[in-house]
Amino acid sequence: MLLALTLSCSGPAPEAAKTSAVKAASHEPPKDLSTKFPLAGQVKMQLVPDHLLNRDFMPGGNLADYKTADGAYQMFLVEAPDARAAAFMLLDWKNAVPEAKYLAHMGGYTWTDQGKTIYIFAKGPYLAGIVGLPEEKADAEARRFAARL
Repeated sequence: MLLALTLSCSGPAPEAAKTSAVKAASHEPPKDLSTKFPLAGQVKMQLVPDHLLNRDFMPGGNLADYKTADGAYQMFLVEAPDARAAAFMLLDWKNAVPEAKYLAHMGGYTWTDQGKTIYIFAKGPYLAGIVGLPEEKADAEARRFAARL
């Protein structure tokens, strides 16, 4: 009887607590992570309060515009509460874009949307990506970006 009483008085399950933390964090304004972005070619940096890249499932984050010899493109960065939450955001993208190609070496995905290549990956508590560069150039830029995270 004592065991049943102890179990019934315990707090929420660990999974419920984590889900609540992720939802609560998604309503907070994004952190300024501009120091994590490369400066070369950067022409604009902004904090997007919510729905980064116009996706309902995305929280707010940092979005930088670049113009280099490779062309004009964007880089984005979102800090999740932990690595697991970042991985779930990556899975949200995979569910939203089932035709996305898996990138085993980066643990991310790439696809084309409205004529622009999108390249995303998770590293630790971060979800990062590049929009507008061809896959080969995005891969090289993503590797440099990942080293800064």
